Amino acid sequence: MVGDTSRGAQSATFVRLGREDMGEVAALEQACFSTPWSEEQFLLAFEQRIFSVFALRDQERIVAYAAVYHAAGELEILNIAVHPDRRRHGLGRRLLGILLQVAVKMGITRAVLEVRTGNTPAIGLYEALGFRRIGVRPHYYQDTGEDALIFECDLADGSDACTA
Repeated sequence: MVGDTSRGAQSATFVRLGREDMGEVAALEQACFSTPWSEEQFLLAFEQRIFSVFALRDQERIVAYAAVYHAAGELEILNIAVHPDRRRHGLGRRLLGILLQVAVKMGITRAVLEVRTGNTPAIGLYEALGFRRIGVRPHYYQDTGEDALIFECDLADGSDACTA
């Protein structure tokens, strides 16, 4: 059953998405964020060679995705989303872990991301994977005025801290 929340992260397949998948990604984005990207915004981002979207698919359904920029040895993680009915089952951890392993193979040495100060589950995940807080963007999120915490992970140190 597609909506079965007992299903673990291991049953999902890691894939790189293309422009043809952006309608489904935008629908997941809408379900997860208060200020979601539109399908058009995703399509415009694809015009840049440094933009990619990776996902976990389970029974042909996108259950988690990550949108990133990758350039000059750095991976900027723009969005990570897990379908609301599949949260707390390891999908975010698995997706981010595989993504960082792919980044290392691409020669990327640093990963960065921003997260709302109130997004405790995401902060816990990033810290568990070895990301460390390096700064704050005050009042970054326009919808709430909430600060953004800036996290980074050194992928070049050889410790596998962020790819475990």
